Amino acid sequence: MNRTSLRCMECHRSYGDDAPLYKCPVCKGLLEVVYDYSKQKAGIRQKWSARPISVWRYRELLPPIDQFHIVSLGEGGTPLYPVDRIASHLHLDELFLKNEGANPTGSFKDRGMTVGVSKAVALGMRVVACASTGNTSASLAAYGARAGLRCMVLVPEGKVALGKLSQAIVHGAEVVTIDGNFDQALRLVEEICRRFPVYLLNSVNPFRLEGQKTLAFEIWEQLGNVVPDAVVVPVGNAGNISALWSGFTELQQLGLTEKLPRLLGVQAEGAAPLARSFKSGRDDLTPVRNPETVATAIRIGFPVNWRKAIRALRESDGSMVIVSDHEILSAQKLIARGEGVFVEPASAASVAALPHFLEEDVLSSESQVICIATGHGLKDPAAVLSTPQQKRLVAASVESIVESFQLAGS
Repeated sequence: MNRTSLRCMECHRSYGDDAPLYKCPVCKGLLEVVYDYSKQKAGIRQKWSARPISVWRYRELLPPIDQFHIVSLGEGGTPLYPVDRIASHLHLDELFLKNEGANPTGSFKDRGMTVGVSKAVALGMRVVACASTGNTSASLAAYGARAGLRCMVLVPEGKVALGKLSQAIVHGAEVVTIDGNFDQALRLVEEICRRFPVYLLNSVNPFRLEGQKTLAFEIWEQLGNVVPDAVVVPVGNAGNISALWSGFTELQQLGLTEKLPRLLGVQAEGAAPLARSFKSGRDDLTPVRNPETVATAIRIGFPVNWRKAIRALRESDGSMVIVSDHEILSAQKLIARGEGVFVEPASAASVAALPHFLEEDVLSSESQVICIATGHGLKDPAAVLSTPQQKRLVAASVESIVESFQLAGS
């Protein structure tokens, strides 16, 4: 079985993986899972191709967890759509949408949660917890229920889409709302997990990000063992963009690709601390105290994984842009009406960012581009319903309907 260890990305100290550990005990830096790739190269493509497409298809590059500890709902294997109408609209040759809303609870969080909750079970933990803007709580509640674990969730009062909150509740999570924002909720749940035998499953947990990196492996396989020119990622807590970079670099370390993509991040105007820091070339981060955006999934003022994200962006020669709520909602309609895919506002941010990257010459018309759609549109229908609707009340008669649809003479 593959052996792993944990390494601090700041002071480079190493630790075992047989006890709950989220940050370096010495310098409080973020931890990364480290593998011995030399033992994984032989026949890895053949091993993968012999299994169904899913997160656990790539088990050689996942933490060593016994089969009977694995908690799965069939996550991964999400569709990669060519979106030709949007590509034509933007004058791009090749554009794809990776629809993570097709995961069991409707978001990319399931990739990380299957690994994170499996690790919790392997460690003998009986209680799991998270702070959430919505998708994390929905995913943790489902996987916690699957594992028979007690699940505790902290969410900011009035800031979580009902579609996501209802998932957490129906799966039996104990939900507590706080009079504060997500960043405050995360600090509180981190303290609780430090003081009590409760396993933290926010993206500060390095094992959760290991599941999310499988998104890179799938993209590579779905493109015919090819890496795209660029991947555009909505950024909230910044775990997904760093996990993607980890996945692509592991493909390179295994000799499966020489090329690496540029990672392009996007944040919403009212919650863009990382984008502003990156664009200014700084090595620090100024938090947004009261983040606000219609894209609730990325409404985060202090991304806990910002250092990992900055490293991924710099190493990939990447870039970031900031988009407005208006641009996000326009992109959401464009995706739905042009391609038949309903994504939540945060997902639409990746498409909303494309004109900016083209204008800044970060992308060219010849670029092969993947936009990550992180969650299903039914997660957050309020954004759609709050805009003027194209519906009409008419009398219950054929004549009224014909007149309303202007069918006469057509």
